[in-house]
Amino acid sequence: MQASGGDPMRRKSFGNMQCPIARSLERVGEWWSILILRDAFHGLTRFDQFQESLGIAPNMLARRLNSLVEAGLLERRRYSERPPRDEYVLTEVGRDFRPVLWALLAWGNRHFAPEGKSVVIVDSRTGEEAEPVLVDRKSGRPLVAPAFRSAAGPAADARTRRRYAPPASPPTSVPSADEPAP
Repeated sequence: MQASGGDPMRRKSFGNMQCPIARSLERVGEWWSILILRDAFHGLTRFDQFQESLGIAPNMLARRLNSLVEAGLLERRRYSERPPRDEYVLTEVGRDFRPVLWALLAWGNRHFAPEGKSVVIVDSRTGEEAEPVLVDRKSGRPLVAPAFRSAAGPAADARTRRRYAPPASPPTSVPSADEPAP
């Protein structure tokens, strides 16, 4: 993607957009980043562990780890002074990404695993397979349309308010040609 200014190697930044999806993609929208976070949830912390797991080029891994640290999803901790070596540990922001990974896992199993599920989510106590659903914390109801929809929040600008304006509702009843209008 070419950013304005003509540099074909730089992509557009989503960080200043009002959309929380765009802002999130600014932090984790590159596939290597999501796979690094997946591996961090499995306990990997060191550069060589991530490299071995992912088969990623060292320069690319260094860039992705740095960007995840800058975005606040990973924290860099020094574990060796000679030679200087760091490990990468999930922050609270990074740990909050787990439900997103689990939703991607379930979606991938449902739609892109013709050979069957290779990874599942299980109840740690019982070992029973879990099926994630997104629910409203207040009501406990599953977040499914049309019962729920996206809406502009209190900090939304005019453009965002237009984008998320509620749909115009049709009249509850329309008189037929044979009925007199009320």
